[in-house]
Amino acid sequence: MPITDRRITLRFLAAPTDVATLGGGVRGGRVLEWIDKAAYACAASWSGGYSVTAYVGNIGFGRDIASGDVVEVRATLVYTGRSSMHIQCEVASADPRVGTFTVASTCLLVFVAVDEAGKPTPVRQWQPVLAEDVRAAEEAEARTEVRQRIAAAMGGADYSLPTEAERRTTRFLAAPTDINWGGKAHGGRVMGWMDDAAYLCAAGWSGGEAVTVYVGGVRFYRPVQIGQVIEVSARLLHTGRQTMHVSVHLATCWPHEHTPQPAAHALHVLAALDADGDATAVRPWTPRLPGDVALDAHARELIAIRGRRSASAATRMVAI
Repeated sequence: MPITDRRITLRFLAAPTDVATLGGGVRGGRVLEWIDKAAYACAASWSGGYSVTAYVGNIGFGRDIASGDVVEVRATLVYTGRSSMHIQCEVASADPRVGTFTVASTCLLVFVAVDEAGKPTPVRQWQPVLAEDVRAAEEAEARTEVRQRIAAAMGGADYSLPTEAERRTTRFLAAPTDINWGGKAHGGRVMGWMDDAAYLCAAGWSGGEAVTVYVGGVRFYRPVQIGQVIEVSARLLHTGRQTMHVSVHLATCWPHEHTPQPAAHALHVLAALDADGDATAVRPWTPRLPGDVALDAHARELIAIRGRRSASAATRMVAI
């Protein structure tokens, strides 16, 4: 697939350093970094300038990518707003000895073009003509309403009340190696940090290995500066039969400051794994305190919103 101003494909080998800490396939955080890089390249090509990640939604991890696989990350611009660019990404991989690519993950990212002062700036508009492009644009536009409902639900959740839930927090400095082309920590690295914290929380609750199967509602509120203190807090909200729903907040401050400010928020769903790497039953979380009960209900609300969106999308596809 040739590089154009609305489509780009990155191709490379998955390295041993990309796999999960305890072995197995490539960790979800690394896949998120790949997705963000490809989408940024696509957004920058279309806008002709610098762009920032504003939202990442509905990232499903369908299967493992093995070390040594050839990986393709395909990014395509499918819809434009005044200053926003909606980028559809697909990650596929293949055994290089066979060469048959199979999709492992898909998602939609929203980038915003910004000027030298960091303010949103207009982008040229994409006008789809082919039926396939029109459907993709309509689907991206339809997701806007769902995204707003998810954002409202996530923004209205109260995490300040006392809790008995499993929690994990990591703290570290953003290093020069985390920098992107705009001088900030790139969105993919931020999502990788959040995925690591979600993994620690899920593994702590399940008492074993866990793997990310879904990431949704990723919102970025402010850029992460090199040299800032990064605080990532993960908290268990809800358990299914084999899954754990973990809310992750990332906040930043300078070393001389004492109150971190919110920078990003996401919901991660992880599956518990047995010793053979197969999905297994997870210990149920039964909230008792009012805050925990409310957040469990909040997680169920997000599940229902995603379910309604999936059903609506299926209906539209049948109609087409």
